[in-house]
Amino acid sequence: MTFRQRMARHFGDSLAPEKPYLSYYDVLLTVEDIKALKHDWLTDNNIAFWEEYLERETLPKYPQARIILLRPSMTFLLMKEPDMRQVRAALPDFSKVTHVFLPINDNRNVSVAEGGSHWSLLLVSVLDGVAFHYDSLGGSNYAEANLATRKLTQVLQRPLRFINLEDCPQQENGSDCGVFVCLLMRHLLVKRLLCANAREKVSMSMGGKMVDSYGGRKEMMRIIENLRKEGERRRSRSASPFTHNKTPPRIE
Repeated sequence: MTFRQRMARHFGDSLAPEKPYLSYYDVLLTVEDIKALKHDWLTDNNIAFWEEYLERETLPKYPQARIILLRPSMTFLLMKEPDMRQVRAALPDFSKVTHVFLPINDNRNVSVAEGGSHWSLLLVSVLDGVAFHYDSLGGSNYAEANLATRKLTQVLQRPLRFINLEDCPQQENGSDCGVFVCLLMRHLLVKRLLCANAREKVSMSMGGKMVDSYGGRKEMMRIIENLRKEGERRRSRSASPFTHNKTPPRIE
């Protein structure tokens, strides 16, 4: 029996990494996801939660926006599934979409879930036919982002020009890439796309932009903890005082 298993047996399942921590609409965060968010490489779930949060809290304020935040799992499917009919059936309808955000992962093994070691961000302007790649670790994900662009070209059935933005802010360690993806995604979404004047050309360069990865982790944790408390309040109002609910706090 491992140390973790012995501790879990002693304390119940409170330390179990797969234990649900927060159910937020279509995303279920686990204890493992929370630990990763605090000081490690972000999981697919961490990034999926952030996209779900932006969709629920930010995009509704701009009802005319036609922007898709593609989940990591869908981006992975786009890149790895050879049958384009299955890909098109699984992906959202892009017919009226102006922009698509895609988290790019360097996992090359389709049999390994949550694989890979680096995240980067691809922002596709369907209107302009351009795919902008933001990589906080040089050009580490250049090939993967280029592949995603080519595959999305097939889905959209229109050409896309791939641009690797070499002036992207760079991380200072080996674990902040996912945080950079989340913070760059929000900045580009809110400050560049949603607030843009339709008659003005918007620069998609992030050159000179400072990214506070430590502050970003703290902010994301604060959001999750506040949502968890709200979920607990809702559950306490509806639950019987004689029952013990083992399901995680839920927001829906």
